[in-house]
Amino acid sequence: MDGVRRLAVLGSTGSIGRQTLEVIRAFPGRFQVIGLGAGRNLALLAEQIEEFHPKLVSHLLSAHSVSQDAELLSLEQMASHPEVDLVVVATPGGIGLLPTLAAIETKKEILLADKAVLVMAGEMAMTLAKQKEVRILPLDSEHSAIWQCLEGESQEPSRLILTASGGPFRNLPLDELAQVTPEEALKHPVWKMGPLVTIDSATLMNKGMEVIEAHWLFGMPWENIEVIIHPEGIIHSLVEFPDGQIKAVLSPPDMRLPIQYALLYPDRLTAEKFPRLDFRDINCLSFEMTDTQRFPCLEIAVEAGRMGGTYPAVLCAADEMAVELFLSHHIGLLDIAQVVKLTLEHHQPQNNPELGEIMEAYTWAKEYVQNWGLR
Repeated sequence: MDGVRRLAVLGSTGSIGRQTLEVIRAFPGRFQVIGLGAGRNLALLAEQIEEFHPKLVSHLLSAHSVSQDAELLSLEQMASHPEVDLVVVATPGGIGLLPTLAAIETKKEILLADKAVLVMAGEMAMTLAKQKEVRILPLDSEHSAIWQCLEGESQEPSRLILTASGGPFRNLPLDELAQVTPEEALKHPVWKMGPLVTIDSATLMNKGMEVIEAHWLFGMPWENIEVIIHPEGIIHSLVEFPDGQIKAVLSPPDMRLPIQYALLYPDRLTAEKFPRLDFRDINCLSFEMTDTQRFPCLEIAVEAGRMGGTYPAVLCAADEMAVELFLSHHIGLLDIAQVVKLTLEHHQPQNNPELGEIMEAYTWAKEYVQNWGLR
């Protein structure tokens, strides 16, 4: 299979993983799926194995067999396997950190969708990638848009502007936010995503984490990264250059498009069934400033990124657990920000942490919020 890229998809049964496999289907002969890694959705994983015949499989229910032919490995083993050239990291939360570092160590190209990897260990991952001469290509539509805007430019940008739809409660009166149910919060008006990212989009925690990602991916100072509300979800990010001119990437809000760009880079090929932008369907493109009273998680996340050390790892873990508490009806939507803030305030940080200290902080924060939720 000369010229065919051999890849492992970590998080293959999640939203990004499934869409990655859609892109692969659209370009037969260009990719070979060597590995599929999932959580507990063994039924879907079994279907994917039947279709793609991977040599390697990973899942959390190791006592259950989903394939007699594939070798069962950990995500780290799969990400560093010698037959894998390219690793798609589409896992939720902090699950993807160790496999990503393992992939970088063994000089695999990384297609990154797991926000927590660069939030928790951005400096470590980017430094290691530079040492190993490994490319980390973003799958998030916002960071993909920035990457595309920077292509071909010889000068550094002066400002990065991330867009956010504002989620389902952008116009809801503030005094009604406390009554929002998980079922309502999971109905995102623009994107179809997994539960953690969907709730993070409702609170704008995801945008705070994307600011941290952008800081590490593009080496941009904190003060030169902004977030604006763009309800239509057509403009995915904007980049301003020293002469004051701004470039942007516009496309339908469909994750298959940035996934395709990263998978096929530097080629741009046509996938007939993927959507195209039709300006006849667009009445306007609108923008609003972010409201920190409505979206306190944005400010909390950016401040954790600025403080650095082990604070970002605590941010990720506290948010994951707080979202779980919300989805299980133990706390309200507005409580998520309060839980994360209190966890950060009670953390004893480590500066310039090693990997073990990052993972210890992550584990500590999960336990702290879990114990808080039991009170």
